[in-house]
Amino acid sequence: MNRVKNKVAVVTGGAQGIGRATCLIFAKEGAKVAVTDLLEEDGEALVTEIKASGGEAAYWNMNVSNERDVENTMKAVYNHWGPINILVNNAGIAGVNLPTDQVTEEEWDKVMNINVKGVFFCTKHVMPYMKEAGKGSIINLSSIYGLVGAADAPPYHASKGAVRIMSKTDAMIYAPYKIRVNSVHPGYIWTPMVENHLKAQGIDLAEGRKNLDALHPIGHVGEPDDIAYGILYLASDESKFVTGEELVIDGGYVAH
Repeated sequence: MNRVKNKVAVVTGGAQGIGRATCLIFAKEGAKVAVTDLLEEDGEALVTEIKASGGEAAYWNMNVSNERDVENTMKAVYNHWGPINILVNNAGIAGVNLPTDQVTEEEWDKVMNINVKGVFFCTKHVMPYMKEAGKGSIINLSSIYGLVGAADAPPYHASKGAVRIMSKTDAMIYAPYKIRVNSVHPGYIWTPMVENHLKAQGIDLAEGRKNLDALHPIGHVGEPDDIAYGILYLASDESKFVTGEELVIDGGYVAH
C-alpha cells in the first residue's frame, strides 16, 4: 500500500486505458496523482473515484502538444503539492494506418506532436520541480513497435522508436541529478485506443481481439493493469538502480 507513498506523480493521458490504470494503482500505493488529459469528463470521474477510495488526486486539462499548456500545468501541480517525483509520459495516439507514401505531412505531424513532442515538453517542464525534489523517475510509454517493425502505421512506429532513444539519452543526461528515465514497451493491450484502431479499419471487435490474441505466445492480449504494475515498479524506489532501460511487457510478442 505504500510503494510510492507521498510522492507526487503526473500521468499524461491519465483518463483512460493504461493511464487510468496507472493513476488508480499509484493512488492505491499512496501517491498524490495529477490526472492530466483532454478528456475532462473522464478525468474528473477518475479523480472522484480515487478520492472515494481514500486516495489523493486532482485533474488538469492538458494538451501535451502545446508547450505553454504543459509548462502551466507542471507549475500548477507544483503549486498544489510541491516538488514532482514521478512523470509518466503515457499520452499518445495511433494515427493513420497507411503506407508511408500515402501519409500526408499533416497526418505525420499529428502523431509526432503528441507522441514525441509531448514527451519532450513534459520532460522539459517537469525538470525544475523534479530537480528540486532531489531525485525522480520518468517513465515513457513506447511500444513493442519501438523495438521491432511491422507493415502498418508508419508514423506511430517511428514515434515509438523515437521515444525509446529519447529515454536512453535523458537517462544519461539526468543521472547526475538522481533522476531515472526508462521506457515501457507494451504488446497489444485492450484499451480504447486499440478498440478505436480496429473500428477505424472496419474490423469487428470480437474478431479483432481474437486475431490480436493469436499474436502473443501467451495466448491473449494484455490488460491495462499488466502495464500499470510495471510502471509502478519503475516509479518506486524498488527500481533505484534501473535507468535507461526498456521494460518489455508483451506476452512474448518480441521473443520470436
